[in-house]
Amino acid sequence: MPEFPDITVYIEALAERLDGAVLQGIRLASLFVLRTAVPEIDDVTGRRVVGFERIGKRIVISLEGDYHMVIHLMIAGRLKWYAAGRRIPGKLGLAAFDFETGTLVLTEAGQKKRAALHLVQGRDALQAHHPGGLEVFDIDLPGFREALSRQNRTLKRALTDQRILSGIGNAYSDEILHRARLSPMRQIRYLDDDDWTRLFAATRATLTEWTNRLRARTSGKFPEKVTAFHPEMAVHGKYKEPCPDCGRPVQRIRYAANDCNYCAQCQNQGNLLADRGMSRLLKKDWPKTLEELDV
Repeated sequence: MPEFPDITVYIEALAERLDGAVLQGIRLASLFVLRTAVPEIDDVTGRRVVGFERIGKRIVISLEGDYHMVIHLMIAGRLKWYAAGRRIPGKLGLAAFDFETGTLVLTEAGQKKRAALHLVQGRDALQAHHPGGLEVFDIDLPGFREALSRQNRTLKRALTDQRILSGIGNAYSDEILHRARLSPMRQIRYLDDDDWTRLFAATRATLTEWTNRLRARTSGKFPEKVTAFHPEMAVHGKYKEPCPDCGRPVQRIRYAANDCNYCAQCQNQGNLLADRGMSRLLKKDWPKTLEELDV
């Protein structure tokens, strides 16, 4: 799922191409993608683009008259920029937004179509789409600590809860926790002052680094191949590959539909975290440390 850095770069690319442009129409290949009945497409057609913003992992394109198009890409949704009048791709295409400057196409891979478009009018209606999470660059260390400490949860769950922090998902939470040298399964209540300082710094540094990396990669072009997996990442998607800091193999645990990647040596004193499925299956044979894994 596109996260803070990906959405930020998407919005910057959209602003370069659409600021001040007039929306000439919206074409839908799937009626399901439009999740609102009011306002109607005709209500926003012919209106000029006046702003862009990110709400959590959602992209907002604002139009004259306090109208807003809210696009939630979910896991496999992507945006493509084409010359004006481009047809909607047959298999992946969900919707097309036509402007005089070009056509923005919303696509989604896979069988499950979860990407969504909402048309709303007014700031109150727009804010209803905000999960409530704080922006990490708008708060200081005490505010960060207070937000994450409201419930005693694991660090992985707290960082990815959009009601707590805005825009962080599975991929960048892995990278943040590796940089902070903290276990993803560490309980919030056990963090000391030094842990909090490292976590806050790592969160900001990771999001800044990857936003800048993606900006440099696009070099003024519209973002292509938006993915949660990058060769330069330290641990995310790097199961069994060497940790760039200590050289020990990156580990993973599986939960729900996600994998959580981490370095046992750098983040958990060489101890392996229990994978619910495999540890229950292997029971006493499940290795507890990297040394046992090497046997």
